[in-house]
Amino acid sequence: MKIAFSILALLSLAYLLILAGMYLFQRSLLYYPVPYQHGINKDEISFNTEGVNLHGWILNPGKTHGLIYFGGNAEAIENNIEKFETILKDYSVYLVHYRGYGKSEGNPSESALFADALAIYDQIRSSHLSISVMGRSLGSGVAVYLASKRDTKKLILLTPYDSIAEVAQFHYPFLPARIVTRDRFESFRYAPKITAPVLMATAELDRVVPMERALKLREFLTNTQVTYHMIESAAHNDITEFPQYQRLLHDFVGMPVLD
Repeated sequence: MKIAFSILALLSLAYLLILAGMYLFQRSLLYYPVPYQHGINKDEISFNTEGVNLHGWILNPGKTHGLIYFGGNAEAIENNIEKFETILKDYSVYLVHYRGYGKSEGNPSESALFADALAIYDQIRSSHLSISVMGRSLGSGVAVYLASKRDTKKLILLTPYDSIAEVAQFHYPFLPARIVTRDRFESFRYAPKITAPVLMATAELDRVVPMERALKLREFLTNTQVTYHMIESAAHNDITEFPQYQRLLHDFVGMPVLD
């Protein structure tokens, strides 16, 4: 009995240590800052928000319509340049690194990314007739938040979720991840406020953001028209390489929206 009790005590202690580690270091599990890539021959752009300088690029500058892109948690957003210049050729596209990513200063957090999204929008709004927003994976939460707070022409969500806390619970079912997650990115709370037309795309073989999380988010998009597609055979990290996805994006951004 004493041995069994000792084993149980050790297992309990190990569990508590794992839980404490997850709580203390959860942002290092959520954010994976990517380094700055040199040699990109595109117009660079910077924004100052709350005294923090953010860095990125603008594609197709001078267009009437603008589009802000928010990438995944470990995405090198500059890898989208070639596709976006072609598919989004009628938009000035803003690719801006999150805090701590590339040459952007500061440290990422939910509140910081939300504040930065509003600041970027507000600083470019006067330069365009309309602003559309696109978010991939982690960035879908930022995009949903921004679209709920500012006038948005179109919203594109790639492998989105209803809540990062729910995604965390999927990956750590043996821990109360749903409870201890601090940067929750609860898109379901902001979704009902969105009126812009939405394109939502998921990957059939996604093992990072379960498809059901996107479908749950769709239930909360109650005040807009949602175009939803599941890309067959695609996984979380390669969905943008599928011609079907690229056609969806091309058709959606080119589709006129009546005011």
